[in-house]
Amino acid sequence: MIDLYYWTTPNGHKITIFLEESGLEYVIKPINIGEGEQFSPAFLQISPNNKMPAIVDHAPADGGAPLSIFESGAILLYLAEKSRQFLSQDLRGRNETLQWLFWQVAGLGPMAGQNHHFTQYAPEVVPYAIDRYVKETGRLYAVLNKQLANRDYIAREYSIADMACYPWILPYEKQQQKLEDFPNIKRWLERMQARPAVQRAYALAEKINPNTQMSADAKKILFGQDAKSVK
Repeated sequence: MIDLYYWTTPNGHKITIFLEESGLEYVIKPINIGEGEQFSPAFLQISPNNKMPAIVDHAPADGGAPLSIFESGAILLYLAEKSRQFLSQDLRGRNETLQWLFWQVAGLGPMAGQNHHFTQYAPEVVPYAIDRYVKETGRLYAVLNKQLANRDYIAREYSIADMACYPWILPYEKQQQKLEDFPNIKRWLERMQARPAVQRAYALAEKINPNTQMSADAKKILFGQDAKSVK
């Protein structure tokens, strides 16, 4: 059994997609980040960076005590290795997948995240920041679009790289991107959307958090953190 500490964000969706695809048994422990639940002492023992998702595996491969993992990329890698699914055992295929997983966690996620912040949540319009992050998001889309030429999935076979990237590409309109400019991404996105496990993961999100509007108090919690926030 795996406990998934989750909220309905792109990084959270990565893990529900994997768990729905793999068939691993899991239970969701909602962490409402808009209400500050990520700062509870119990959660910080699992995720010291006060971010979700995080997991606790109650049946790790070494047979020892329950094992906690934080950071979505690390969780995907751990689960892929545990289940021996969605990560090629071939040297070259494995490394291609891992490169694109790291590309997402180091590039696409942070840049699209800043795009989201300055285009949707910032208390004032900052034209330079908006221009900077919208353009960089577009550049990253172009990189992915090129990678997807003549292949169905990012690393040829469906993998954790696709699961990592999909939730960050899905809100393309909010990121001020046009799929018409990226036909290979458009084709890939449609293929991902058609997967039953992906559909189940997003249906689950709608049940857990049907109201995706962010309150003023939630913005203060999410965007007002500094060194003093680390307890």
